[in-house]
Amino acid sequence: MKYYIIAGEASGDLHGSNLMKALLKEDNNADIRFWGGDLMSEVGGTLVMHYKERAFMGFIEVIMNLRKVLGFIKFCKKDIAEYNPDVIIFIDNSGFNLRVAKWAKEQGFRTNYYISPQVWASRASRIEKIKRDIDQMYVILPFEKEFYQKYNYEVNFVGHPLIDAIADRKQVAIKSFRKEHHLGEKPIIALLPGSRKQEITKMLSVMLSLVDDFSEYQFVIAGAPSQDFSFYQSIIGSKNIAFIDNKTYDLLSVSFAALVTSGTATLEAALFKVPQVVCYKGSNISYQIAKRIITLAYISLVNLIMDREVVKELIQNDFTKKNLSAELKKILDENQRVKLFEAYYELEQKLGGKGASENTAKSIVAHLK
Repeated sequence: MKYYIIAGEASGDLHGSNLMKALLKEDNNADIRFWGGDLMSEVGGTLVMHYKERAFMGFIEVIMNLRKVLGFIKFCKKDIAEYNPDVIIFIDNSGFNLRVAKWAKEQGFRTNYYISPQVWASRASRIEKIKRDIDQMYVILPFEKEFYQKYNYEVNFVGHPLIDAIADRKQVAIKSFRKEHHLGEKPIIALLPGSRKQEITKMLSVMLSLVDDFSEYQFVIAGAPSQDFSFYQSIIGSKNIAFIDNKTYDLLSVSFAALVTSGTATLEAALFKVPQVVCYKGSNISYQIAKRIITLAYISLVNLIMDREVVKELIQNDFTKKNLSAELKKILDENQRVKLFEAYYELEQKLGGKGASENTAKSIVAHLK
């Protein structure tokens, strides 16, 4: 069978790579062509375009690059038509994928979606388009199945792929990790400022402002695979800060606490049982637009899944050095940490067990057969 997969950022590349491995197990003759990144490339198949080439963040940033985005969509449609796959698998990245899905369905292609667009957060009107354009939807958050049922759309809850990604990774030895990256014996506070340039620029400088006030800890920046160190260096300046590129899971596995930009990383930190403060700050215009269309009480996946505040969220104007310092002190306190650990274990139970990639691949192949 011929599979065409479209993923749009680092997390999509991770989940896409694991899905590809599962598809190859289920279908020995699988021919895969994809939009993704380095992890998907390592599995095999043919890379059409790397996600780094189209990493735009926020409403304003997308509008400013609209001509590029529309060009990518046009090229994608042409490439799909020439490849003529048995199924197209969209992974998250709704702004791009739903536009391609509409065209694909009209052309008679089988359309599957893995990792639902966050229609439960904003613009629920998109559900009608999803029902029209997507043959099978595979969701990874436990509340999504019930949400879609309200709109008479049956979806498949397959579990969360992060469970697999974390469980299957090679364990890191703390001493060797510290030695390899020239880290001392101080407890580590991981800084996860995001993966896109716009968010890293806004987040990292505030995170770094705490370094001198918490001198008994070692701050370590988790570098995103989509960015070069020279970009981080322009923000770090003369500060003596450890930087570890593209090894976020290894870093989280040895961290005492973390400051995390809202996104998939909040869930990753929780699954590694790392106490965290969730941070987010976008451009003012993008934030004002988002505030008017997003109806959720929380922005972090941890709080959304638990349906209560488990981790503190510092959003936009609340994301200041003063507030961040106060919240970091709280999660360094032993009593607060115990409460967080208990909530994290409850969270993991809600997400289900291993097997999201395998469950999805089996269903996709079965429907094709």
